[in-house]
Amino acid sequence: MSISETAMAFFDACETGKGWNVCKAYCQDGAAFVCQADALADISTIEGYTGWTARILTPIPDGNYDITSFSTDHERNIVTATAIFSGKQTGEGGPVPATGKEIATNYAYVMEFEGGKIARMTKIWNDGHSLKQLGWA
Repeated sequence: MSISETAMAFFDACETGKGWNVCKAYCQDGAAFVCQADALADISTIEGYTGWTARILTPIPDGNYDITSFSTDHERNIVTATAIFSGKQTGEGGPVPATGKEIATNYAYVMEFEGGKIARMTKIWNDGHSLKQLGWA
């Protein structure tokens, strides 16, 4: 499987809440995660991040993504994907009772590969704007 195919399979599994049990097939053991967003400040591994993405679908059960860009830098073994996550908070499990408010948030994944698997991932995301959309901040 090429790094592009691996990245796409990982992205879909992660964004549809499959969790670490599915996502780990695409990642190195102990794969690192970085994001300069307060909502994700305590997460330092992709394993932790995939758990977070699975849990976010409880308060936002119709959460879905639309990829807006996908590119592979073969020289640096990096795959970048940008997308829009959309949904409505109709489920329980958020920091406040269901608000019924909708979210449409832009974000990017920068996935760095070693040995055909993701070794590090950076997420670029404005969590403050997103939490305001949902009525969580």
